[in-house]
Parts: sequence; structure tokens; C-alpha cells
Amino acid sequence: MNIDGEIKDRGRIKWTAMMLPEHLTELRNWHTEDDRTVRPELTEWDLAAIQEEIEIAYRRKCETLIKTWRNNHIFEYQGIIETIDLHNKLILLADPFGDLQISIEQIISVQSIN
Repeated sequence: MNIDGEIKDRGRIKWTAMMLPEHLTELRNWHTEDDRTVRPELTEWDLAAIQEEIEIAYRRKCETLIKTWRNNHIFEYQGIIETIDLHNKLILLADPFGDLQISIEQIISVQSIN
């Protein structure tokens, strides 16, 4: 390690040792909040486009990328739409690791890959 790296490490150790537990807790909370994503606002046009893309991907049985928003985070799933359950508002997505049930209400984006 070079001298600059050693100086930076010593500075980091020095300041961390001087912090109160409350400060460390607040810093952790701040980092956690920083990772959060606000749910995107979808217009009627967006919802219609998502519905249409789901129907096309289902009919074609093609690989599909679905993005969902849940608990302040965006999750991506990739697979083939096997079933659309309107009664329970679920989509069954088959991927190499098994079948996933995705809530239609959590979907924020759908894209056919091929």
C-alpha cells in the first residue's frame, strides 16, 4: 500500500473511532434510505402499454423482462409468461430457476426481449 492509502486509512479509522453509536446508526439509516427508490408514477398510457406488452409476450411465448416495484426497490425478472391470472392479479413467469408469481399491481415495466 502506498503512503497516501495509509494516510486515508488512518484518517478513516480516526474519525470512525470518534463517532458516537448514534452517529453510526444515523449513517447506516442514511445509506439505507439512499438505496430506496420512489415508485414511478404511471399514467393511463403507461398502464395500457404495459398491458399490451404483457399480452403480446404471452401470445408469442417470448423472453420477457419485467420490472416491479416493491418495498422501495425495483426488481427485474426475466422469463417466459406462462399464465395470466386476472382473478388473482398474478402473472406466472417461467425462468431457468423455476416459476415466479408476480403481482400485476407491482409491475412498472414490461419489455419483450426477442
